[in-house]
Amino acid sequence: MTAQPGRLAAYWERRLDEMDERELRHSRRLPGWRTRRRRRALTRALVLADLGLIAGASIFTTGSEWLFSSLWGGGILLGGASFVLLRILTGRMSGGFSRLLDEREREWRHRVTYVGFQILSYLMIAAMLYTVVVAHTEDGGLRGAMMMSALLVTGTTIPTIVLGWSLPDDDPEDFEEGMGNA
Repeated sequence: MTAQPGRLAAYWERRLDEMDERELRHSRRLPGWRTRRRRRALTRALVLADLGLIAGASIFTTGSEWLFSSLWGGGILLGGASFVLLRILTGRMSGGFSRLLDEREREWRHRVTYVGFQILSYLMIAAMLYTVVVAHTEDGGLRGAMMMSALLVTGTTIPTIVLGWSLPDDDPEDFEEGMGNA
């Protein structure tokens, strides 16, 4: 059974339209928070959460479950909330795919994605080296996996961190125009 090219193209057009509508809905959320000051505060919180994950992974041993759980749990909660809010506040640029981006936004996204990829690559090398160093210790494999997880999460937040820190304040007139078109 083969799919007809016209039906497949129509299906993907519908899916892309749904994604565009969802992005437009999210882009109108939290209008009072769309300042550089707010985004930078959330960026600091996200970096702190990432550091908490890394610290938790570095101290993980079978005798320190409570400290590990505190750092890891706090990092996940703070990081998750900060990441979601930053994704909303940075708009469509931090998303993976959008037909709605203008040239400037597309260029920003390409730059931060490239930077994020490079940093993630270095973090994975660091995780591998850490795993080699702790491999012969008690729970070495688990400790290496925890560090790799922490560094992977940190690496995936880098593009949003860079956008949250670097983007200028949103133009209120653009935001009001977007609200008027809704």
